[in-house]
Amino acid sequence: MDIILALKALIMGLVEGFTEFLPISSTGHLILAGSLLDFTGDKIKVFEIVIQAGAILAVMWEFRARIIAVLTGLSDPRQQKFLVNLIVAFLPAAVLGVLFNKAIKAHLFAPVPVALAFIIGAFVILWVERNHKHSNANARIQTVDDMTITDALKVGCAQAFALIPGTSRSGATIMGGMLFGMSRMAATEFSFFLAIPTLLGATVFSLYKERALLSTADLPLFGIGSVAAFVSAFLCVRWLLRFISSHDFTGFAWYRILFGLVVLGTAYYGLVSWAD
Repeated sequence: MDIILALKALIMGLVEGFTEFLPISSTGHLILAGSLLDFTGDKIKVFEIVIQAGAILAVMWEFRARIIAVLTGLSDPRQQKFLVNLIVAFLPAAVLGVLFNKAIKAHLFAPVPVALAFIIGAFVILWVERNHKHSNANARIQTVDDMTITDALKVGCAQAFALIPGTSRSGATIMGGMLFGMSRMAATEFSFFLAIPTLLGATVFSLYKERALLSTADLPLFGIGSVAAFVSAFLCVRWLLRFISSHDFTGFAWYRILFGLVVLGTAYYGLVSWAD
């Protein structure tokens, strides 16, 4: 395998893992990194889909105890409730994604919509944090087990906004959860759990659509990217859980504003083709 190609796959995997679960949009960062590395094309789009699996496995490993408890304890009302909430929260984005996938790619993968999503999302984070800062300890929902099916549906609807490129799936779910009465920790943990069916569903759906582009010769490249995504996502999840115990998401909001300006600048000077 070409060492330069392997290095590019490694960098892309690290970018995916470090950004997937932060409220800063992994899609936007992968587009930017891929363009700057000259790592683009239809095959690379499939690569970006496949390496999501590495990030998903990192979350599954981090929360393996709860996942095993759910799968082996379906007779337990607590585990049943959690599973139902997860399914309900998954459905809005799944249904809307299937219905509007083509329209979103045709009209929203452009510099201005992506930059606007970054910047508007930043102001949403600032607004939510400003109103949530003094009520986090008194939040109605302190753990994921305190959620009702209505709470899950609300968070699922918030996640659906992430279908807009640049919004960030984790950002939408965490901010939505906090807005609807969840503590910062509960909203973040539920976002991690919700990522499992959401990203797995998106990966399987996309791979099926692009199956003609798959080749066994690409397995080493995909393997490097997936392993890098797993390791970096695992480190990121561990770090984020510690970080939010004593910090809020305000810093990510300012970063999003900066990144939105980077999107506009790179597009204006022709450095990145955001339509890809």
